[in-house]
Amino acid sequence: MKIALIGYGKMGHAIEAMAARRGHTVTCIVDRGAESGEWRVVSGEWKAEEIDVAIEFTTPATAVANIRRCWAAGLPVVCGTTGWDAERAAVEAECRQGGHTLLASSNFSIGMNIMFALNERLAELMRGRTDYSCSITETHHVHKLDAPSGTALTLQRQIVERGGRSANEIPIESIREGEVPGTHTVVYDSKIDTLTLTHEAHSREGLALGALLAAEYVAGKKGVFTMKDML
Repeated sequence: MKIALIGYGKMGHAIEAMAARRGHTVTCIVDRGAESGEWRVVSGEWKAEEIDVAIEFTTPATAVANIRRCWAAGLPVVCGTTGWDAERAAVEAECRQGGHTLLASSNFSIGMNIMFALNERLAELMRGRTDYSCSITETHHVHKLDAPSGTALTLQRQIVERGGRSANEIPIESIREGEVPGTHTVVYDSKIDTLTLTHEAHSREGLALGALLAAEYVAGKKGVFTMKDML
């Protein structure tokens, strides 16, 4: 599979290394100029006919424009950028109407997506149990631009939908320290006991692997997909 990397930060580098291990080729790397912020090819050439899929990890301010630019070139997009939820519904509708391809996720880690499934089931079991308060804590590296993380917001949304709680009943604490890849914890606390559900990433490798598995999945497909579809 021939891949275009959109965004060449720490995740871009991790995906590049993982792609080589899985036998894929990164044919083009696009990043933003440090001063101008303009789309800039830093490696290879931007030739759509030589690209099978684009993997996008940039910033909330640039993600949607990047997705549309890839669609204009006829490329399916795997997007791991978070913080653009306000535009998500419109972008997905545009994807369906235009016959494009998008798989966007707040977290590509297989382990985290298993936690999403556990979180939904736990929320159902805790539904109506007002003796338990619920909270979420997420910890990431100091370079992360959005807070709360997209993953924490996904966990919160699941609890709202499956557990019947309002969002303001589920506070999210965001911690930014060091080079932490990502730790997410859901806590149900009562006077009697505490129930904790945690996912701790040890490196970016799990995220890179998940993004590549998603790219392999969407190749040749049209429409809007999720990690649930892939799994």
